[in-house]
Amino acid sequence: MHAESVIAMSEAGVRDPTKEAFQELVLAELPALYSLARRLVRDGAEDLVQEALLQAFRGFATLKQDAAAGRWLKTILVNVFRDQLRKRSRTVDERPMGDLDDFSLYRTLVDEDPLPYSDTLHLDFLQGFDSEDLREVLIRLPDIYRIPLVLRYMDGFSTKEIARLMDAPLGTILARLHRGRRLLEREMWTYAQEAGLLTKERAEDE
Repeated sequence: MHAESVIAMSEAGVRDPTKEAFQELVLAELPALYSLARRLVRDGAEDLVQEALLQAFRGFATLKQDAAAGRWLKTILVNVFRDQLRKRSRTVDERPMGDLDDFSLYRTLVDEDPLPYSDTLHLDFLQGFDSEDLREVLIRLPDIYRIPLVLRYMDGFSTKEIARLMDAPLGTILARLHRGRRLLEREMWTYAQEAGLLTKERAEDE
């Protein structure tokens, strides 16, 4: 997907004499924007980015500084995604903590000893995940946990910014980050077993 095609589509409803400036700005930010979209949705990342760019083009005059374009575009994309979620469902997928309280990735690694020759067990386990592995784990998480995790730890949004974006109390976001981290660790362990990452790592060590 190219910024030029998005702008061309936008022109049907919006006439903006600064479209060249917008195009130049977007081209620099498009990879990061698309990367964020892929972490938020399993399918339809291009559609999500396209809708965000259409909205951004229409509101381009509100951008005060070009240096803020990256965060501005990501904020619009998250807002679009949030609105899509609200249209699809009014229910919130809150996963109980009971089945997570007893899980510790570090303790599991020590007990299972999947990398018997490792002196840095936790780090070596994490390094076995490439970007696509991590994306697959993230996509498995419920939206309410995945979104704060992605925004906080991968895109650098503050917890207060996330609370505003998700229209949720700060305490709720903090709780979801806590639960999300625990759930992410458990899903990473499950995925590593399913994908044979532990077997692969052992073979490489031998």
